[in-house]
Amino acid sequence: MTSLRVLDCEDIAWFRADPEMPSAARGAAATLARRIGLEGYRASEVALAVTEAATNLQRHATDGALLLRVLRTPDRAGVEFVTVDTGPGMADVEAALADGTSTAGTLGIGLGAVARLADVFDIHSVTGRGTVIAAQFWAREAMAEPAGREPSVASGLTRPISGETTCGDAWAVRVDPGTDHDPRSGAVPSASSPEPAILVMLCDGLGHGPMAALAGEAAVTAFRRSTARHPEGLLRDIHTALRGTRGGAVAVARVEPSAQRLLYCGIGNVSGVLLGPDSRNGLLSAPGIVGQQMRSLRTFELPLKPGGALVMHSDGLTERWKADDVPGLLRHTPAVMAGQLLREAGVRRDDAGIVVVKGAW
Repeated sequence: MTSLRVLDCEDIAWFRADPEMPSAARGAAATLARRIGLEGYRASEVALAVTEAATNLQRHATDGALLLRVLRTPDRAGVEFVTVDTGPGMADVEAALADGTSTAGTLGIGLGAVARLADVFDIHSVTGRGTVIAAQFWAREAMAEPAGREPSVASGLTRPISGETTCGDAWAVRVDPGTDHDPRSGAVPSASSPEPAILVMLCDGLGHGPMAALAGEAAVTAFRRSTARHPEGLLRDIHTALRGTRGGAVAVARVEPSAQRLLYCGIGNVSGVLLGPDSRNGLLSAPGIVGQQMRSLRTFELPLKPGGALVMHSDGLTERWKADDVPGLLRHTPAVMAGQLLREAGVRRDDAGIVVVKGAW
């Protein structure tokens, strides 16, 4: 079983492709790197890589955007950028990463150099559909430790509706180190596993804008503070926390790698999919609004298939996406998977949120 390592994410800003994008993204990246404590030379490497990626988007991509954010462990902080575009895609990714290859108008260091500057790098491109790149940058001493190189088993993306700077969709993930049955969790289909598990939550705050964002933030805070370890108990705690807000749609899942099973409970219009190499199983949510009107809860149990992934997203993504339209999707990191599905199914008329868990089983 892969080590269950997760990272907290703090989205800073999306930058849309335009003539000012490279300089704006570079300045924000340099400031962010220094703010979290990266030393000067490492901060300049972060700024250089972000500028190359942003310039490449601005020059060549269709509807390109770059997300800049902070990643955190209990004692470390790093910078990640994610780029998403809708074309034209790369016919030969390996060639694009080769030394000496750089697109016209960029800084000339090329994607291969960006990959070497990054501590974690992943790229997936589908000709005619688009490209997603994710790159992480940590302090050099952090990556010298074996634990620092272990990939996170979960990642997600949120994007506000056009015209807003805050997003009502929010997600969070944490590790349950293993415990006996939680008496507050309600009925569970079978005995809980004493082995470590992944707990993941997605909230779609009602509406959009600052008030929806407050609901999303409240859900994340309640999820992290709750002592419950099963979906129903977590949803009850989130329901209590959201009573003073607009409320929202919320789904919570528990991934148990050792028991090879998934427990899932949702209220409202959050979509869950257990994706396998040759399968796609939809996960059901009950009607209601967490924080306002929540009916009796029901947890669903599904077996985990090797090589699969759990995908949870708000209705800011349509449900019409097909993994077959994105060949090789399951071979990539959760951040790149989330980016490709956001590109594939995201809509601009609503907040969008997606979280992916994979590599844990």
